[in-house]
Amino acid sequence: MKIKVEQLEQVTIVIPIGDIDALTASEVAAFLDSQLKEGGNQLVADLSQVGYMSSAGLRALLATLKEARHQKGDFRLAAVQANVQQVLDMSGFSGIFQVFPTVEAAAASFGD
Repeated sequence: MKIKVEQLEQVTIVIPIGDIDALTASEVAAFLDSQLKEGGNQLVADLSQVGYMSSAGLRALLATLKEARHQKGDFRLAAVQANVQQVLDMSGFSGIFQVFPTVEAAAASFGD
């Protein structure tokens, strides 16, 4: 699992590359947590390069969402591939997360 990070004004964009499953979810969760601890409470996960996500991956995303909101911020998802969107829909997570078609739209939504 490779994870890149970019900054778009006040929004931190986290870009995981590869599947988020039982083997990689803890790495993703730790990386997202480190971004929150560094003060980036406005996070967007660019999921354009994630082809599969297990329940462990969903738990990592949910923990990040809860912590970001606890810090008076938020965590949004962008560019979700169809397979991952289906997992979000089936698990009910698409009703919990704000999901955007592009990273730019997700980042811009923090200004609303």
